[in-house]
Amino acid sequence: MSYPNQNPYGPPQGQQPQGQQPGYGYPQQQPAPYGPYPGGGMPQMPYPTEMPGGVKAARVMLFVLTGLNLIGLVIAVIGLSGISKASRNLSSYGADTVDTSDALSIGKGVLIAAIVLIVIFSVAAVTLGLQFANGSSGVRIATIIFGVANTLASLFLFPLGLIHTALGILVIVFVSKDDGNAWFSRPRY
Repeated sequence: MSYPNQNPYGPPQGQQPQGQQPGYGYPQQQPAPYGPYPGGGMPQMPYPTEMPGGVKAARVMLFVLTGLNLIGLVIAVIGLSGISKASRNLSSYGADTVDTSDALSIGKGVLIAAIVLIVIFSVAAVTLGLQFANGSSGVRIATIIFGVANTLASLFLFPLGLIHTALGILVIVFVSKDDGNAWFSRPRY
């Protein structure tokens, strides 16, 4: 049965509820409080004042990668000194060892290139890790690039570089999350 001129969802006819606009059955919502946005424009959510857990984890992983790189650096330097000793010993035996000498010089060049890459990656990881506390979005982008380069470089040494691969991927993921973006894009006064 239908009753004309009666709305079951609205106020009774002839009465105006207090605090509501005519014709609406729900009270108006108060605007949500937002923190100041330094550049003006659209209001944003408040910025974090403490480093989020994922960002802290990425920072620790950068320092762990540096430690692993330093262990690899020691091993590479020991290998380089062993190759240098072997090439000196072979040179005293005469011309029969030309092929071996060439192989040793190629191995020496590969180890020198590996040492240079290890030093570059170690310095980059420490520098980025130290910049997390006061870094900007540039530090975040550089960390993502470092994570990608670290992951790609570690794929060439697959069984040995598996830890580097996993840590590189985790650094990328933790820095790329929303809380990482909020941390690196917060205003600094």
